[in-house]
This record gives sequence, structure tokens and C-alpha cells, in this order.
Amino acid sequence: MHTQDQQPPLGLFAGAAGQPQSPICSGKGCRAAAAWVLVWNNPKLHTPDRRKTWLACDEHREHLAQFLGVRGFLKEVLPFAEWTTAEGPGAASPGH
Repeated sequence: MHTQDQQPPLGLFAGAAGQPQSPICSGKGCRAAAAWVLVWNNPKLHTPDRRKTWLACDEHREHLAQFLGVRGFLKEVLPFAEWTTAEGPGAASPGH
């Protein structure tokens, strides 16, 4: 699952031919384009200001949010487009 702190550089999503690819859902085995960013933090492992992210397609958003929510980890859910705009260029991001 995607669990890095910030948005990745565009090169991270380059395909075999070097063409950019869309970030994909963190759902197990899912290859759908990410539509949502689930921002989370495990207080037993991370400092209070640390934020981790998972990406989700529309189909897996609720399932992934529930998984994080029942553990008390989920901080917020944002549309992917809103999150990438807020992070701005050069920010680093979700990875497995």
C-alpha cells in the first residue's frame, strides 16, 4: 500500500518507455487510477505531525478509510486532484 509522506516526483510514475503514468490505488491488486488520498498517522510509530498517505480509487476509498478509521489512524480524505494542487510542484508522495 502507498505509505509515504508526500507526493512523489513525476519521474516516479514513469512507465517502461519513460512516459508518466497515473498514480494507482493502494488497494491490494488494484490497478485503477487514484482518485482519493487518505492521510493517516499511527501514533504508536509516528510523531503527531507526521502524515502518511494511501491512494484510493472510488471503489476502494471506503474500505481503506474504514481500515484506517477503526484503528484511529485516519486523519482526512481528500480528492487526489486537490491534494496534488495543495502539495505543489516538487513535493514527494505515495508509494508502496
